[in-house]
Amino acid sequence: MNIKYILSFFLVLSVITVTQSSAQTTAKPGTLNDISFLNGRWKGIYNGGPIEASWTAPEGNNIAGFIRMIKDDKPALYELFAFEQTEKGPVAHVKHFKPGMISLEEKEVSDTYNFIEAKKNQALFEKDDISVRIIYELRKQNQLVIQRGKLEEVAGGTPKWTFIDLFIFNRIP
Repeated sequence: MNIKYILSFFLVLSVITVTQSSAQTTAKPGTLNDISFLNGRWKGIYNGGPIEASWTAPEGNNIAGFIRMIKDDKPALYELFAFEQTEKGPVAHVKHFKPGMISLEEKEVSDTYNFIEAKKNQALFEKDDISVRIIYELRKQNQLVIQRGKLEEVAGGTPKWTFIDLFIFNRIP
């Protein structure tokens, strides 16, 4: 093998490594402003019953919120959210409760989702165990959609994330 080819290979490899390293260090972590579009009251239909959500505006390095699901005119599930700003970006802590505020998670445990990236009116989070991704998206001025993603096997290829609309909300006064 020609020494010029070997040197060229290592030069290209070095440039790729430096470029990737530089790109990783220049990426800015997200902020609560990236998800401030959640602010407000929202209502939709889920599993045959109404679902309502509400989030506060960013303040004090956090956004608080809840989702309430109703089935057969009775509470079915509550979710409480705390988005907290960290040096890596917003982190979502979620706890689920059955009627009577009976926690589905252990007392000291919450589901934790880490910020991955944001685009205009859209933010992507990933669960700590990397099993789920959530996209919050303001599709229209008065329509909020929460999508749930999971890794799907692709024939002969690398698994890819596929998303479905989990909740579709309309803004309410």
